[in-house]
This record gives sequence, C-alpha cells and structure tokens, in this order.
Amino acid sequence: MYLQLQVWAFFLAEAMTGDSFSDPRALWNAMGPLAKAVTVLLFVMSAWSIGVMIDRFMAYNAARSQSRAFAPAVAGALREGKLDEAVKIADRFKKSHLAKVVVAGLQEFSAHQSSSDIPGEEIDASKRALERAEAIVHAELKRGVSGLATIGSTAPFVGLFGTVVGIINAFKGISTEKSAGLGAVAGGISEALVVTALGLFVAIPAIWVYNYFSGTLEAFDVEMGNSSSELIDYFLKRNHAKAGRK
Repeated sequence: MYLQLQVWAFFLAEAMTGDSFSDPRALWNAMGPLAKAVTVLLFVMSAWSIGVMIDRFMAYNAARSQSRAFAPAVAGALREGKLDEAVKIADRFKKSHLAKVVVAGLQEFSAHQSSSDIPGEEIDASKRALERAEAIVHAELKRGVSGLATIGSTAPFVGLFGTVVGIINAFKGISTEKSAGLGAVAGGISEALVVTALGLFVAIPAIWVYNYFSGTLEAFDVEMGNSSSELIDYFLKRNHAKAGRK
C-alpha cells in the first residue's frame, strides 16, 4: 500500500509539473465529459453543504442567544403568576427554541383554565402541546442537517467514480500512444487524483460539521425537555395552590 501511494504521488508530481497541467483551466480542458460531470456535481454538493452550514450556524447562534435572554425573563413573570405576561415575553423571542416550546404550553394551559370541566385536564393538554411543540421545533432545527451526513458519506464515492474514469482514460492514453511512459498516463492519473481530492475536500468538512450540529441538537433537545418538565411542575403547583385556596 505504501509503495502504491508513492507511485501515485510520483505520477501526480510529474503530471502537475508539466506545462499542460500547471494551469487548472488546462487540466479542466483535458478532462473527459464524465470527469467534468463528477467535478461539477462535487462543486454543487460543496456549495449546498456550505449554504446549510452557514444557515444552521446562524439559526443555532440566534436560538442560543435568545434563549439565554428569554429564560430569566419568563421565569420572573411566572414567579409572579403572570401567564399573559409570560406569553408576551415568549412572543418577543421568535428564534428561541425554548420560547417556542414554552409559549405552546402556556397558551394551552391558559385556554383550559377557565373552560375545563375535568380536573387535571389542562395539565394533560399542556403536556401534549409541549410534546408537539418540541417535535416541531426539533424538525425546524434539524432542517438540512441530514443532508450533510448524506454528502459526507457519498462524496468520497462520487470522487472514486471520477478516479475510475481517470484511470480508464490513462489506459486509453497508453493504448493510443502505444507507450507506457508518463506522457501517456499523466493526464488520466492527474484527472483521477484531482477528482479524488475534491471528493475528500467536500466530505470531510460535511462530516465534521454534521457531528457538531448533532451534538448541538442533542443539547437543544435536553434544554427543551427540561423546560417542558419545569413548566408542567409549575402548572401542578399552581393548581394545587388554587385548590388549597378553595
């Protein structure tokens, strides 16, 4: 394997130092149609993954920063028993994942406070509303992230397909020129290695960022679950205090 890598590195060095392959445009012009199609596909995959990375980084940073401001503000309103004020506070933090979940539970609890005929019904309804909100917010936060895993796992194989095409072109060069020298195979070998490198260049960042986003999503899920649990505890205490006053 080590000897094989040395041979491939030697071929690449010889090819890239030649006049015809020192210019990327010359290398592009020397590529066959299939290799060009693979290169374009890899660039499209790279552009899409970069777009998802930027979009999710911005969304996660906004969710994190707004949730840090939302948590103490809504906690103060709930301590004072001001549910309507807590809902208004949540409406001001549109990008906070915690606010989206908490406001769903608050609205459901408030709606059942005056109309519920079955004791405890507002608690069950609030639990269901919180669970639905958690699922919806999780899906929103995860949008596009699964695509990064797909790109990370498939880009090397797309590059490998280009490698195979380049090797085929190298053998065609040998058969055409009736020679096995570097001049006959340099073009095909260069084409193969460049496409292979592109596939790895696209895949590695996608996998790294996907793993980072997965960890961030797990942290957000824990935060939403804890907020839902604390809110249900608050509703139970509020109902018990209300029943004690009666």
